[in-house]
Amino acid sequence: MLNLDYSFLNWAVIQSFVAKGFWFSIQLTLVAMVGGIVLGTLLAMMRLSSHKWLSAPAALYVDTLRSIPLVMVILWFFLLIPKLLGPLGGQMSALITFTLFEATYYSEIMRAGIQSVSRGQVNAGYALGMSYSQTMKLVVLPQAFRNMLPVLLTQTIILFQDTSLVYAVGEYDLLKGFEVAGKNFNRPVETYLVAAVVYFVICFGLSRLVRELQKKIAIIR
Repeated sequence: MLNLDYSFLNWAVIQSFVAKGFWFSIQLTLVAMVGGIVLGTLLAMMRLSSHKWLSAPAALYVDTLRSIPLVMVILWFFLLIPKLLGPLGGQMSALITFTLFEATYYSEIMRAGIQSVSRGQVNAGYALGMSYSQTMKLVVLPQAFRNMLPVLLTQTIILFQDTSLVYAVGEYDLLKGFEVAGKNFNRPVETYLVAAVVYFVICFGLSRLVRELQKKIAIIR
């Protein structure tokens, strides 16, 4: 029978080992979310373009990255980016990798959102004398973003969970913080269990908030 002892996990231990990793996980999530949504929206518009020279490269990029495990992409970028751009460090490499990778998922979400806006809305924009770019910026994208906001936030929760994969390049994230604490106090089982609870509480809490947001958006519609 396991002899579990959590007495060592006090606030001083959390500050010394876990806080640094938690901050990096949050930072990585926010940067990848913002960058991924911006790049993903651009990719979505390219995929919906009638011009093959725009839609084909975007489709190839999205389909390729979505077909490869994230941990492999992290390793590829960690090894390739320094050869192309010079040494960047593990954290910067992770920020770039997650942004480029998550953009493929956000692009599919935004593509669905853009397609959910009725053609009549687009025609109304043209009738008011708007150009294509103005119609997309002022009419289509705001509605698409609102429609897909719960799905975008759900993907962000998944992104937060995926940040634990930076262990592949030795970066210090939330899970790594618990792992180091467990090794220092020779209590790996306890720290991994607590880490699982922390991830669950954060992700479950955010999921409930997204669910409430989804209800409010449904009422507005």
